[in-house]
Amino acid sequence: TICPVGTLQDLIIYFSKKFNRKRHHKFIKPNYLFRYGLLSAAVIFFLSGSMFAVNLLDPYSNFGRLITQIFKPVLLLLNNTAASLLELINIYTIYPVEVKSFNILYLIVPVIFLTLILWLALKRGRLFCNTVCPVGALLGLLSRYSLFRISIDQDNCRSCNLCERVCKAGCIDKKNKLVDFSRCVSCYNCFTVCPSEGIVFTNSISQLKTEKKIETDFVRRDFLIQVAAAAAAIAGSALGQNKIVPKKPSTISTGTKFPVSPPGSVSLEHFTNSCTACHLCVSACPTQVLQPSFLEYGFLGMMQPRMDYNAAFCDFECVICTQVCPSGAIMPAALDSKKTLQLGKAKFVKDNCIVYTEKTDCGACAEHCPTKAVTMVPHENLKAPEVKEEYCIGCGACEYACPTKPYKAIYVESNPVHLKAEKKKVEKVEKEVNYKEDFPF
Repeated sequence: TICPVGTLQDLIIYFSKKFNRKRHHKFIKPNYLFRYGLLSAAVIFFLSGSMFAVNLLDPYSNFGRLITQIFKPVLLLLNNTAASLLELINIYTIYPVEVKSFNILYLIVPVIFLTLILWLALKRGRLFCNTVCPVGALLGLLSRYSLFRISIDQDNCRSCNLCERVCKAGCIDKKNKLVDFSRCVSCYNCFTVCPSEGIVFTNSISQLKTEKKIETDFVRRDFLIQVAAAAAAIAGSALGQNKIVPKKPSTISTGTKFPVSPPGSVSLEHFTNSCTACHLCVSACPTQVLQPSFLEYGFLGMMQPRMDYNAAFCDFECVICTQVCPSGAIMPAALDSKKTLQLGKAKFVKDNCIVYTEKTDCGACAEHCPTKAVTMVPHENLKAPEVKEEYCIGCGACEYACPTKPYKAIYVESNPVHLKAEKKKVEKVEKEVNYKEDFPF
């Protein structure tokens, strides 16, 4: 009822029947070896400290990636197209949203998962839920001890086969008049079509039979619509600045040894061991600095979010990612605390800086540094950047603003364990005022 992937499969099945009314479901023999083998693999990976199997199979995380990496870009494309067309007739109700970063590699896992869901839903109904999904397998084990379960009343059943034909889970065996309740997804279609009240709820302890009819619950469809609407409503914010264009490319290779993990993630080890790659933080990030990783965390950490300072920067006044993480990979953080979290330290490479290489003014890094860890100091007849690492929080504003290509003159080196930055003291400049003047201010 509450799983969005289940609702997605229901929608696929529903519309497929609109195109092929003769299509019916049939009983599928349980494959316990495959079913509990995948569950065991996920548990073994998890107990060994890896989230790899969970990331690949968890339905909630996979649905988050579908929304963020496939559906959201499509919605943004439609939004921006509509905004451009309406602008021609001077209507500005819809405004364009800038997409900070897009990498085709991020689509590999979501597209494979979506293809799997489409194929299984069209061919085998809800087979993913009761055989492939480790959450479904775990719930199936628990349902063996359910107090109430769906079963077939041997006396009232007319063997009409209607219940098997509408069973999306393929768990009703008409030949033996049995329901494999461990694979049942509780769609209650069998109750709806049974003409003889042969489908009943049975109390597994006292074997008391009930004859309650159950109507289909449409809450799952509403939930899917709300999730899609929320994803479409998230808009990125653009950083406005007058960009400086270097005359020649930078030559010194730069880059952090380890990816920078989000604020509140404590450390790389804590983050990679806890993150399910659901992409809620990626979707909610207002500046779009959080982007899916490919191999930055290694093969087992594929699709886990990282801070991409080429795409954007971390907003100094934002703690949204710490509020939406469902797995504890990103811990809740108050704004004041977040402002001193040191995700990494800015490193300055003067041989890439245009102040040194082209003898021209810049200062973009210092202008955008929220903690003033980067300041401008005299250099010949110009001013060059200087970094005080103890004040840096690793927000990436300096790296994002730096105009040099292909290598940045300033970049953030990741802290494997997040530290606490010092607060820079604000220097007060007292100015003498001549109160005898008419306008002393």
